Amino acid sequence: MSDTAPRNQSVSSGRDLLSDDGRRSSVSKRGTGAPGSRGRTTIADGVVEKIAGVAARDVVGVHAMGSGLARTFGAVRERVPGSAKSVTRGVKAEVGEVQTALDLEIVVDYGVSITGVAAAVRENVISAVERMTSLEVVEVNVAVSDVKLPDEEDEEEPQPRIQ
Repeated sequence: MSDTAPRNQSVSSGRDLLSDDGRRSSVSKRGTGAPGSRGRTTIADGVVEKIAGVAARDVVGVHAMGSGLARTFGAVRERVPGSAKSVTRGVKAEVGEVQTALDLEIVVDYGVSITGVAAAVRENVISAVERMTSLEVVEVNVAVSDVKLPDEEDEEEPQPRIQ
C-alpha cells in the first residue's frame, strides 16, 4: 500500500487553508446533518396536559374534566378577574424523552355510552398529542368520576351576580 501524502504533513478530513505565515491549518466542517436536527427539543408536562385537555373536551359526551372538588375550585378561580379557564383540569401527564402517559378524569353526560366516550377520548387524545409533539403515547387512562344528569345545575357556568 502506498502513501501519497508527504511524510511531514498531516491529512485532515476538512479543508486545508494557508495562513499568513505559510503554515497549513485544518478547518473541519461545522454542524453535520440537517439544521432542524441539531440540538434537543424538550416538551414540558404542562404542554402535553393542555393538548390532551383540549382534545378530550372536544369529544361528544364529555361534560367536564376533573373531580367534583377540582371543578368547584376551578369555577371559583375562574370568577377572579383576569384568570382564564384551566384546560389542564382533570389531566395528568408524565412525559419522558420519547414517550408519554396520560391520566384523565372526566364527567360524562347522562345517557351516553361511558365506554364509547372513554374510547373516543383515548383516540382523540392520542391523535392530538402524537401529531403535535411526536411523542409516543403509551397509555391514556380514563377515570369517569361523575355523570351529569339533565336536571342538575351546571357547576361550571357562572352564576349571575346580584348587586
